[in-house]
Amino acid sequence: MTSSRFSTQLFKATFKGRSLWMNGLMLFCFYMTFVYMPFDLFYKPVAADQEVWFGLLLSGWLAKLTEPLHWLIYALGSYGFLNMKSWMWPWAGIYALQVAISMFVWSVADERGGGVLFGGVAALPFVLLTVVLLRSKQRFSE
Repeated sequence: MTSSRFSTQLFKATFKGRSLWMNGLMLFCFYMTFVYMPFDLFYKPVAADQEVWFGLLLSGWLAKLTEPLHWLIYALGSYGFLNMKSWMWPWAGIYALQVAISMFVWSVADERGGGVLFGGVAALPFVLLTVVLLRSKQRFSE
């Protein structure tokens, strides 16, 4: 078997068995785990660092100190989606709900947020994602 054929088969096998949206979430988790979070943690200056937790914006050292927890969440998401681990249900849906709430809270609480209407619009995709994740229990198995 040639190297390119092996690579193609490995690529197809990696994405097999998941819906398109779930593969998208897996790829997002991979990007955050292997590209963005290492950049954020090791290269971004502390003065420019910001993290949002439950809709509250953290800056500087407080943000930098909480980054490893975000990194861990994305790494677990990468592993969980790649292997379709049963523990991903309901935790992926609960995390998506937390993001929806955070989007709404940030939009209302932060002066740059845009208010209640914008918060509702920003939160809606994550509410929908929460619903489909929580309805996908049968897809997650070990």
